[in-house]
Amino acid sequence: MSDQVRLRIGPSPTGDPHVGTAYIALFNTVFAKQHGGKFVLRIEDTDQTRSKPAWEEMICESLQWLGLTWDEGPDVGGEYGPYRQSERGPIYAEHINMLLEKGAAYRCFCTAERLTELRAQQREQKVNTGYDGHCLGLSADEIKAKLDEGIDHVVRLQVPKDGQTTIKDHLRGEVTFENTQIDDQVLMKSDGMPTYHLANVVDDHLMKITHVMRAEEWINSTPKHVLLYDAFEWDPPVFIHMPLLRNNDKSKISKRKNPVSLNYYKEAGFLPDAMINYLGMMGWTMPSGEEKFTLEDMVEHFSFDRISLGGPVFDVKKLTWLNGLYLREQEPNELFNQLRSVVLSDDYLQEILPLVQERVEKLEDFVDQTAFFFSGDVAYDEQATKHLMAKGKTVKEMSTIFKAIGDKIDAMSDVSVEGIEAALKEVIAEMELKPKHVFMPVRIAVTGRKASPSLFETMAVLGKERCRRRLRNAIAHIKQNVK
Repeated sequence: MSDQVRLRIGPSPTGDPHVGTAYIALFNTVFAKQHGGKFVLRIEDTDQTRSKPAWEEMICESLQWLGLTWDEGPDVGGEYGPYRQSERGPIYAEHINMLLEKGAAYRCFCTAERLTELRAQQREQKVNTGYDGHCLGLSADEIKAKLDEGIDHVVRLQVPKDGQTTIKDHLRGEVTFENTQIDDQVLMKSDGMPTYHLANVVDDHLMKITHVMRAEEWINSTPKHVLLYDAFEWDPPVFIHMPLLRNNDKSKISKRKNPVSLNYYKEAGFLPDAMINYLGMMGWTMPSGEEKFTLEDMVEHFSFDRISLGGPVFDVKKLTWLNGLYLREQEPNELFNQLRSVVLSDDYLQEILPLVQERVEKLEDFVDQTAFFFSGDVAYDEQATKHLMAKGKTVKEMSTIFKAIGDKIDAMSDVSVEGIEAALKEVIAEMELKPKHVFMPVRIAVTGRKASPSLFETMAVLGKERCRRRLRNAIAHIKQNVK
């Protein structure tokens, strides 16, 4: 293990930059800075079907917006690169061969159909689901014959079926798992790409990561990682599992209940210093109990004994209150610049103007015609509520339609007029709807009014975050107000 403290985060570029990523990145940054160490950004893009360069770019931009920078990464380089897992294929192949030669891993040729049937049988018998070791006893000749036939296969770790595996967590002490509860995890997929478990362990070792600080949801995966470290005969890093961010009902924070995309908070006009401050409050307190503090304050005062393991509640109202403190402390010129750079930027105004130019007769009309472009949420009066409901549709059916459209938008890395139009038409086709069942209710949901510029262009300008949030609010509204 390196003498220098080295930490990393490994976001997957498969969706919007998440507040949870920023939360973990913040504490990694603070600990690294406090100890004169290095903070590494590693892009974990082994899921080639879902990973997109646009998501990676958004992750980097969002972290930089918050003032969280890294010492090594795909954009700045470093001596332990490449820092994208998709570019480290030969490294993983080499280490898979090491495990196969040691007898610590084995090839599995089971079909997806057999594995599905196996899981169904295990559920019926009410036993733990997991691989049954069917291919573990294959002879060298049998393996060679299958390889010569080109039969697809994965590589699994051979987990001992007796005894226990104990992990040491810096916040929780020793946590012990029965080996019978640990599956023979897949290390290499049939397409030759590593799974998270293999890539994570190999990269952390080769990049000399000394401390792995991540969310507590990874605790159950850690015994698999410890077994891998043992198989390679490597010393594991120090594991630190931070308390998970939660909703008010204590469930894991999710976009179904709260905005979780950093893009939303940036576009809504939350200040990066306020967001850093609030994320720092999640599970940790200043020695003085002070709620308002800076990144530098955290670096100076951080210690693990002030972390509470109870799940911190990510409360948007509390964040908004804190953001208000920061806004009111700004000099008028500074606040003016913030408004002009985010809410009233030239780029945003230039997107909106062509949509309403034919609708205004004097300049002051612009304010009324475009108010929904600048507001956070829109209000639905009695008339608007009526038009949120397509004729003949129930609240449940309309909720399903709004959710389906929101999911389509959520999957977009780049929102465009063409993309919005395609998304709405896909929902119409998939759910066998008529355009009138979709277009007017969606227009009301995202603008709060019947008369507005072109729906597709309006939604593209409003952007992903506003559209998705307003569709979710429309669902809540009709559930509460339509009988």
